[in-house]
Formats: sequence, structure tokens, C-alpha cells
Amino acid sequence: MRILMAVLVGLLAFTSPVVAQSWDDVVARAKGQTVFWNAWAGDDRINSYIAWAGEQVRARYGVTVRHVKLSDTAEAVARVVAEKAAGRTEGGSGDLIWINGENFAAMKRNNLLHGPWTADAPNYRFVDMENKKTTTVDFTVPVDNLEAPWGMAQFVFMHDTAYVDTPPPSIPALLDWARANRGRFTYPQPPNFLGTTFLKQALIELAPDPTMLQAPAANVAAVTADLWTYLDALHPLMWRRGEVFPQNGPAAHRLLHDGEISIALSFQPAEASGLIAQGKLPDTVRTFVLDAGTIGNTNFVAIPFNSKAKEGAMVLGDFLMSPEAQARKQDPSVWGSFTVLAVDRLPDADRKAFGALSLGVATLSPGELGVTQLEPHPSWVAALEAEWAKRYASGK
Repeated sequence: MRILMAVLVGLLAFTSPVVAQSWDDVVARAKGQTVFWNAWAGDDRINSYIAWAGEQVRARYGVTVRHVKLSDTAEAVARVVAEKAAGRTEGGSGDLIWINGENFAAMKRNNLLHGPWTADAPNYRFVDMENKKTTTVDFTVPVDNLEAPWGMAQFVFMHDTAYVDTPPPSIPALLDWARANRGRFTYPQPPNFLGTTFLKQALIELAPDPTMLQAPAANVAAVTADLWTYLDALHPLMWRRGEVFPQNGPAAHRLLHDGEISIALSFQPAEASGLIAQGKLPDTVRTFVLDAGTIGNTNFVAIPFNSKAKEGAMVLGDFLMSPEAQARKQDPSVWGSFTVLAVDRLPDADRKAFGALSLGVATLSPGELGVTQLEPHPSWVAALEAEWAKRYASGK
């Protein structure tokens, strides 16, 4: 589907008109609109948070939110592409998309997004663009106010201390650990974003020159050769000998909960604490990162060019950046997604709300999270996923 989408979007050229209006006008026009929010739905906690946000926006602004549940964001992007190809430049089926990476790059490149708009949103002034650079650059692509940041993410490893005394400090060390602990590690099957992130994390450590990953994919065979050699060695040592993969993060976390594996993955540093609090992981689980750092990014929401509820989508996007919504999102018992805001710039009451949050028993402090590795250019995702599927999708 990704290849077909790339072909289709390459044929498109459209610039979304932006009509100047005050934020009060945006709020007034938003009242009564229904926003169809296309968002990944693979985690019950996230689904509950989205439902809460919808309830808040409806009560405060008269905007109804419908969660269009996705297994892959590319589904929503492909739908926008198809609508444009069919000449549907107004009244599109989607109004807001949870997006980043290659999906944002494709939509921006082909002028399939409404905006720029975020600079006019009242809560955007609290975003920490100075210290959280990925709020303005999405997988090397400038955001240009076309998407609103709503969560920070960093790749972390969960390990059950009942089975793992000293977690591996690097990707090569993970292979050594797997040799000594057969069947105790796995990762979600790409193109699930968590599985693809594991591929990118491994490639950063194994590539001859990792700086090449910051540019569009080139010399792919040479750059990725050591990655495939590594996975060829790792897979036979994994859960079910690498012949079967969990479909997503929650599926892998269930394996960790059930004691079938000892190390799992997450893109939320506080996720383990939240799952422990919910009884979905044993209280012996803790979080670790690699010595050289792990990949970090920001996730966003963006508005398709042909949205029929642009104002409602902007109001929802602004609410998601509000201190109230961000603090609730960072609570490990709710979600545990770290805020995009500069907490020290918030009003006193909001700062206190963040200060009252417990990081959770298994959550590393910002200092312990170490170096944040930059995401590779979006074009590497398609290259990695296509080659992975060719080599391993059949279980060979």
C-alpha cells in the first residue's frame, strides 16, 4: 500500500487555501462541527484518552469528536490521496490525523495538509521549541506550523528484573544476551511502528556511517548490510525462533506479563509504570536505555487539506496542547506520554499540576534517559520495511 500511495501522491499538486481569521472566529465556526479524528487504536489507554479529550472539547466548545480507529496511519493518508485523485477537494472524510514521520513528509510534499495554522493556536505559545527540537522538525522535515505537537516519545526497553540482572547496554550486546537467553526477546512485526523503530535503532548502531541516515535513503544495500546480518543471527534466538512476531506493542507486553519473554520495547518512557499500575505488567519490570542513547521524536496532529471541519480540528488540536490535557497525558496511570510543553513557562497552577505527577516506579528521569538519537530521514522507513518483508515476513 505504501508503494501505491507514493505513486499516487507523486501525481498530485494542491495548495490548501488558508483564510485569515481570528481565533475567536475559529472557535465560533467550530461550534456544532463533527471532527473525524483518524488515530491509531492499538492501545486501550490511548483510546480512553482520546475519548476523554473528545468529551472535553464537546463540553467546552460544542465540537463532536469521532475516533476513526486505525491500525496504521498510512490508511488515513491513502484515503486523503484517493479523495484528491477523485477530485474531492472539499468535504473530505477525515478532519484530523495523528501523524509523524514518512506520513507527514508525504502529505507535506504533496500539499495535502491544511495550514499553516498552529502559530495562531493559543496553547502553541507554551510548546518548548528551544529544548525539544523535534517539535519543529519531524524526522528531518520542517513542520512549518502544519501540524500541532502533542506528545514526546523516546524508544526504551522494558526488562523484568526477576530474569534480567544486567540489561544489555547496546544493540550488539543484545545479541550476546539473546544467545545466553534463548527465546526471551522479540519485537513487533514491521510495519508496526515499534518494530520499525527497533530496525532503525539497530541500524543507527550498526551502519558504517550513521550520519547518512539523516539524508534521503541512498546506497541502501551497503548501509543496511550489517543490519540484515545482525537480524539473521538474532531471529533464531528470539521467541518462537523469530518465525512468529507479535503484531504490536501491547501484544509484546502481554508476553512480558505472562513471563514468555524478559525484554520488550516501548516508545513511551513511562509506559511500564502505567502498565504496572494497571496490573498489566509485574512490579519487577523496569526500564532501560542503551549507553549511546535511543531514538526520540515528537508525535503530532495535522489537518487534511479537504477537511470539512477545519475549525473544529484546530480547536481540538489546540486543546490537546493545553497544560490540562498535557498533564493528564503525562500521568502514567492515564498514558504516560511526556509533554511537549515548557513546564517552567506555564502558569503556577499548571506547573504545580505537572510537579504533582509521579514518574512511576519503572520510569527513568529525563537525565537517566540519556542522549536522544535523531530519527532517520523518512525515506529510510520504506526501504527498511520493504527489505524486512522480503527477508522475514514469511517467517524464514
